Amino acid sequence: MAELHVTSASNPRLKAVLALRRRRVREDEGLTVVDGYEELTLALDAGVVPRTVLHCPELMLDPAAQGELVQRARDLGASTVRLSRGAFEKVAYREGPDGFLAVVPVAGVALGDLDLPPDPLVLVCEGLEKPGNLGAVLRTADAAGVAAVVAADPVTDWGNPNVVRASKGTVFSVPVASATIEEVVVWLRRNGIRLIATTPDTDTAHTDVDYRGGVAIAVGTEKQGLTDAALTAADARVRIPMVGRVNSLNAATAAAVVVYEAVRQRSS
Repeated sequence: MAELHVTSASNPRLKAVLALRRRRVREDEGLTVVDGYEELTLALDAGVVPRTVLHCPELMLDPAAQGELVQRARDLGASTVRLSRGAFEKVAYREGPDGFLAVVPVAGVALGDLDLPPDPLVLVCEGLEKPGNLGAVLRTADAAGVAAVVAADPVTDWGNPNVVRASKGTVFSVPVASATIEEVVVWLRRNGIRLIATTPDTDTAHTDVDYRGGVAIAVGTEKQGLTDAALTAADARVRIPMVGRVNSLNAATAAAVVVYEAVRQRSS
């Protein structure tokens, strides 16, 4: 089939892509957008099969080399649409687009469908409202080999294009799920996973607990921290030493600090 070439931003295909900026549409259709060459490459490497790939050679840094990604997506069964520069810049999610935008299935499975290895290391993010924080947590999880990231009582969704972008596409390489905090606690207990809660309201340093075996590290919002439900369910509470004027770290930073202490212990 000949590839469609679109020059008008009012094209119905593009309007359908723009509609995915709304959470309700993403949830109804089970689709989201991946904006960027690196992000799309990682998504394909993780096994994602795009529905549609929009591309604009005029915006690519190296059209000859990067254009192979379009063919790769086409070989997987994706439809591809070539856009003019003006049309692509209208539909692109981020400023300064690089010529790649794909419509893909939203990441995530039901909590009970997460496939865990023996003695998993899990991250639980309770109530995180900023997509950038959730995306940064995913990058840490991917780098550290975390088995899964669970959003407890999430404010944002895994399909939020800002989550996809901030994660650099790792939302597709790290198993993710969403549930209520009560459901998460039950799931952890059923799988024999201890819950370690991060909080400033404890004297136990994050380096003073054992992270070996099945462990879940829970982080909350910078403003509110973890809820009483999460703290009460925790097998241990840990704090990151703070010697400055502020009493909390960005949630993604706190997660990275504790996760890498866990990785250090588990690899020694």
